[in-house]
Amino acid sequence: MSDNPESGALPQLTARDDIGEVIVSEADLTRRVAELGAEITRDYAGREPLLIGVLKGAFMFVADLSRAIDLPVQFDFMAVSSYGQSTKSSGVVRIIKDLDIDLAGRDVIVVEDILDSGLTLNYLTEVLLGRNPASLEVCALFVREGRQAPETDLRYIGFEIPPVFVVGYGLDAREQHRNLRDLRAFIDQEPKK
Repeated sequence: MSDNPESGALPQLTARDDIGEVIVSEADLTRRVAELGAEITRDYAGREPLLIGVLKGAFMFVADLSRAIDLPVQFDFMAVSSYGQSTKSSGVVRIIKDLDIDLAGRDVIVVEDILDSGLTLNYLTEVLLGRNPASLEVCALFVREGRQAPETDLRYIGFEIPPVFVVGYGLDAREQHRNLRDLRAFIDQEPKK
């Protein structure tokens, strides 16, 4: 691929010691997001779903998914954190940015990047259900195998992935690697405490 900005091609990212194997390729991501968009289009025919993206990790997924849905859609964003600057969840969920749109009477789809323990998602759905939407469903792009809480109800799932820490397609490690075009294993270089 050319590094010439006039060629229209995007530059390749350089190899890094903390980026491991490809877990989900760019081609598989593109295909599955299109399939999810078609499913949502079919399921919500005649309605205008409100997509709620969970920041920061889901921003790329929300953008691509919204363009794959052949219906009028609106979207809003929430920022919730249970990780901070760590690669392990703290177990404490905080709302950092709340919604701007009223959910009352709306068909809402929470668009989540990755489901791990289910703690954040369970907290978030409880909060959103208290705002009286007409319906509330969840679309998670990645679900870690064997890690989700049993009470977590997912309507749409992109991929089941191994129980490893991953980066790319919006997901980060200490605010790095969100711009990778595929999903990769992350090799933590930080010394263990």
